Amino acid sequence: MPVPWLPAGLELDPEEGAGEVQTPLAGPSAANLSVGDRVYLRHAKAGELCERFDALYLVEGDAIVDEVPTYRGEGRAFL
Repeated sequence: MPVPWLPAGLELDPEEGAGEVQTPLAGPSAANLSVGDRVYLRHAKAGELCERFDALYLVEGDAIVDEVPTYRGEGRAFL
C-alpha cells in the first residue's frame, strides 16, 4: 500500500485504504487540509513511477545524491 508522506502526520483510513481517484486520510494533520491541497504518498511499487518518468532522483535526508534512468529513460517499454 502507498504510505502518506507529506504533510507529516497523515495516515490512510483503515476502512478505505488508498484509491486511484480519492484517498480518505486521517491523523493529526488531516484537519488542516482543504479540498485541492497536495498530499504526497510514497509509492508501493516502482513501476508506477518508472513507466511515466525518464529518471528518478535518489534522496538521502534533504539531499539529492544521484539521478538514475528508468526503463522508460533507457528507451524500453513493457506492454
